Amino acid sequence: MRHKPRTDPEEGSAEPLLDNPQEIELDDMDLKDKNKDSDSLENAFSRDGNASRSSEESQDSFSDRHAILREDTLSVFELIKAYPWALGWSLLVSMTVIMEGYDLMLVGNFMAFPTFQKKYGRYYADIDQWQVSAPWMAGLQNAAGVGSFFGSFLSGWLVQIFGKKRVLLSSLVALSAFVSLTFFAVNAAMLLVGEALCGIPWGIFATISPAYASEVLPRKLRVYLTSYTNMCFVIGQLIASGVLAGLVHIDSEWSYRIPFALQWVWPAFLIPTLFFAPESPYHLVQTDQCDKAGLVLKRLVRESANIDTEATLRDIIHTNDVEKQLSAGTSFLDCFRGTERRRTIIACVMFSGQCLSGSSFAYNSTYFFEQVGLEKQLIYDINLGGIGLALIGCFASWFVVIPYFGRRTIYLWGLAIMASILLLIGILSARGSEYAFGIAQTALTLLWTFFYQLTVGQLGWAIPAEIGSTRLRQKTVCLARNAYYIISVASNIIEPFAMNPTQWNLKGETSFIWFGTAFLTLIWGYFYFPETQGRSDLEIDLMFAAKLPARKFKGYQVSVDK
Repeated sequence: MRHKPRTDPEEGSAEPLLDNPQEIELDDMDLKDKNKDSDSLENAFSRDGNASRSSEESQDSFSDRHAILREDTLSVFELIKAYPWALGWSLLVSMTVIMEGYDLMLVGNFMAFPTFQKKYGRYYADIDQWQVSAPWMAGLQNAAGVGSFFGSFLSGWLVQIFGKKRVLLSSLVALSAFVSLTFFAVNAAMLLVGEALCGIPWGIFATISPAYASEVLPRKLRVYLTSYTNMCFVIGQLIASGVLAGLVHIDSEWSYRIPFALQWVWPAFLIPTLFFAPESPYHLVQTDQCDKAGLVLKRLVRESANIDTEATLRDIIHTNDVEKQLSAGTSFLDCFRGTERRRTIIACVMFSGQCLSGSSFAYNSTYFFEQVGLEKQLIYDINLGGIGLALIGCFASWFVVIPYFGRRTIYLWGLAIMASILLLIGILSARGSEYAFGIAQTALTLLWTFFYQLTVGQLGWAIPAEIGSTRLRQKTVCLARNAYYIISVASNIIEPFAMNPTQWNLKGETSFIWFGTAFLTLIWGYFYFPETQGRSDLEIDLMFAAKLPARKFKGYQVSVDK
């Protein structure tokens, strides 16, 4: 089957919609093992609009295209007015991620907390300091990541059986129980077990939230709400930084027990609220509950918005049918078969890029600031300001960057800027240990934080939910998040040994390590990360099926004829 850049029959133009017309062969698509003939695929989708069909089907197709096109012509603010309930439920579901961001900031920065160091560390006479040993630092910082790894896998299986809503509510109940272990921990081992168990529901939240946002919102709003998951992560870090700054001078065990106790607040609020949340319409279609999916779609839009939810439902069903032909099954193994393999690898690398760009170095900044000689109160004040700057970066990404630049452009330029900052930090550290050099490194770390949230931090959450096919979206996000957790665990093992004065004691020169990983990720992304901005699920399916090179995704015209 040969596909060419399409012409527009409605306008009567015979000119191709590409500046450089090209032909793309789909003959080599990996469909042999699917036992589907070419006529079936031709009827499912066509680039030139010449597939045969009945006049009734053509009329339905025209109506559906008109409805979808109307949605595409609405501005972001008009879509917000049209989809207030979808927006609201997506915001609430993503709030579950606040807890993981909160705890990540909590445990990482407790390592420079005086009372925590005395409770879970030991005294080193040679440096006259209380320190949590490097092995325990690595264990405590990685425990939640290990739990999240397994929680993410569980999410992929449980959501397929029970749906996103039930799994989400059950996980919130489980988290309420697991938090008690961290609050009452009498030693580092008990704290480690509590962190690992809390990580299981956190892994579930981190994979359900972006997938849910991608499935209840129209295309133009998806990138904002999938990246809002990252903003919730930052909000959790901001809350933790404020709590730590306020309690750092309390000379008792309550200085670290109160922050753990605050984690009970979120389940108490979210459980009764999310009980009324709608299930994902995509999950309902995939489990043959199309009638319920139609009702959910009506719940998500404002009645006066004149959105044709029946056309949206038919579009979801049609996309699901096409994906059945392009990739059989919905198992984890299917994520590594045919064209799905490429999509899964992209999602995994892009999510892992958050760690590979140096986040383990930047978000352990309080411990780094301590090693360069800053005072305790100043450290936590700067850390709080840094997280505030990160939040500003999130908002700037929403309003200044995402609306005007493509995913590929934002991600690659972000990596390039952050790699340059890391290189500069390492050079300054190698030049000397004077206080002025320490202040300069601190300022550059804060600048890195801003650019991280402006670019990679936001899109690292959005891309996996966008790049995977709808039938495998939840599992693609799970695998991508697990790739992140694996890299996170590795980096959280390297980082304590690199920074700890009783081990490698590299201080700012640790940034050379992360410069290398950021640079390699940048090179990989240039050759393999495609542009998906403004594309529908079906368009992305077709371009991957056509095996387009990553750099040719942008500007390529796809004609989808139902």
